[in-house]
Amino acid sequence: MSNSSSSFLKSSLGKKFIMGFTGLFLISFLVVHVCINACIYFNDNGETFNMAAGFMANNIIIKVVEVGLFLGIIAHIVQALVISMHNSKARPQKYAVQNQAVSSKWYSRSMGLLGTLLLMFLIVHLANFWVPTKLALYGENAKFVGYNVPDGFAGMKENPFEALKTVFANPIIVTVYLLGLVSLFYHLLHGFQSAFQSFGLNHKNYTPFIKSLGFWYSLLICLLFASMPITLFLGLIK
Repeated sequence: MSNSSSSFLKSSLGKKFIMGFTGLFLISFLVVHVCINACIYFNDNGETFNMAAGFMANNIIIKVVEVGLFLGIIAHIVQALVISMHNSKARPQKYAVQNQAVSSKWYSRSMGLLGTLLLMFLIVHLANFWVPTKLALYGENAKFVGYNVPDGFAGMKENPFEALKTVFANPIIVTVYLLGLVSLFYHLLHGFQSAFQSFGLNHKNYTPFIKSLGFWYSLLICLLFASMPITLFLGLIK
């Protein structure tokens, strides 16, 4: 990496660029993820969902993208922390004159808190799905690293839909998911527009469109994600 590139990435503008790039990458991933989840609404005893989940789990390209996804999440979190600390040092005292409630939305000023709640939600999600899924896919080999496939996931390789129903039969997990999705909604509501601003797309002619698109994107994505645990918990999907 050249000195100029390194200097740019370390600059305030460079940090925001990384946040914007990783943010758009994660926004794109959510579309793919929610489309896979929506396969349960074929209501065919999970056949379509299992086919889509199997493709995602075994496709070599998806596995490579999965690594990129984790790196993107880590980079997004690290950059968020760096920017937050930088802003805190640059402005150690709150402005006494400016009314922040007028100049910005509460969720824009609370991205640190929302991001923390979202990270906790992500950990719960990985612990309940990603880790058990990988253990089930590796089967007996998982025992070599000291793990056993959790109850309800023994057939994950053949029937991930049944494992999905097992997890969302727990009202506590369903509640945690719904609260996490509230946080995700407000995080996306701010982050969607901010990601485009990071690339200089901030103009009176198209910023209103980006804001509107961001709102409907955030609402639709979160409602679709929320509908899955609710319908499974209520037994509306068989």
